[in-house]
Amino acid sequence: MTGVHPLLPDGQPGLLVSPVFGAEPHHGVEDRARYLAVGGYAPLTERDRLLDRIAAVGLRGRGGAGFPAAVKLRAVRDAPGRPVVVANGEEGEPGSVKDRWLLCHRPHLVLDGLRLAAAMTGAGHGYVYLSDALAEKAVRHALTEGPADLRVDVVRTEPAYVAGEETAVVRRIGGGPALPTAKPPRPFEAGVGGAPTLVANVETLARIAMLHACPDAAVAVAGAHLVTVSGTGDTAAALAEVPAGTHLKVLADLCGHGRAEAVLLGGLFGGFHGVGWTDLQLDHDRLNAAGGALGCGALHFLHPEDCPVAVATEAAAYLAAQSSRQCGVCVSGTGALAQTLAAVARGAADDAATGQLYRWSRHLPGRGACGLLDAAARIVATLLAHFPGRLDAHRDTTCPTCADPAPHDGRRFTVAVP
Repeated sequence: MTGVHPLLPDGQPGLLVSPVFGAEPHHGVEDRARYLAVGGYAPLTERDRLLDRIAAVGLRGRGGAGFPAAVKLRAVRDAPGRPVVVANGEEGEPGSVKDRWLLCHRPHLVLDGLRLAAAMTGAGHGYVYLSDALAEKAVRHALTEGPADLRVDVVRTEPAYVAGEETAVVRRIGGGPALPTAKPPRPFEAGVGGAPTLVANVETLARIAMLHACPDAAVAVAGAHLVTVSGTGDTAAALAEVPAGTHLKVLADLCGHGRAEAVLLGGLFGGFHGVGWTDLQLDHDRLNAAGGALGCGALHFLHPEDCPVAVATEAAAYLAAQSSRQCGVCVSGTGALAQTLAAVARGAADDAATGQLYRWSRHLPGRGACGLLDAAARIVATLLAHFPGRLDAHRDTTCPTCADPAPHDGRRFTVAVP
């Protein structure tokens, strides 16, 4: 992996104002003394003022859905009972590394954000939830480095696509399996031990800590995103901190993907974008308006030698294998999508395959307990929308790129932590 790339607002390599990466990207673990030296763990004298600042700058959650952070904080604060706060560091998307990077390199920044979230909501207990061994080591060491304002426990789980879904987080912390549960209730209503629970992505918490430490840079801090960039060939993956509104073409050029012809957005959740991808900007609302989604900020670029059918087939196979198998519609739906795409890739699909995929991609979203089925359906829907004719072109012929069976482990999208 090429490492970390802070960006200036004009898209040139440089430094953001008060970046989450720090004044210099940390390749070791930032200790408490170093974090204190940059304004960390500053007292919170007026919790409502920080909450109002979070609302004013429009900070959105970085776990995937992009839900307004202030709304979530207030819902937990206003629910009856003593709240619990959780730093969710379980990255289900194989193409994302931002959360593990933060936990491994800047654990105090995350813990500071968790402390502030507890203060704003009135919580008396916090958790750090993760699956990475190095991240766990860094967090546990950080917790030993000095007195804390909040009792924090670390809960480690096995990595899985659905393990970071908020109800799965609550279920695992409570001693059960890391699998989603039916909603309602939502965790903000009844979560860990039945208490109102804030499940917040670790980047969200890191940005809350930065908003507290650097109020003059609040707009830049809230608008920036950590994005994981990967793609084809020998170009190494990279983690970049990107100002709000950065064009994908600028990011692709910086990270060695300037000749890409398409992009898979948001890990496996945001779907494909083909012609016109260079005009897209890293912004939740703009990407949603374009039919995509920023999700967790993982971007996988497709180069001219890539076949989007092969990429979609591997993604669907991975999602089908990752199903928690609790919802019949998810098991049958993801299985049907994956099997039909595999048949298309082999040149063995019948004339009805494209129509079936189109119908399934329209009718399956929203029918599972979590977003896995939605991700699989969006992969297929955007493949059909952005690459019309590519599926039919695979009928009764063998695509050299699709010749090998798609692996189910997501290896094409997997990125190592820098």
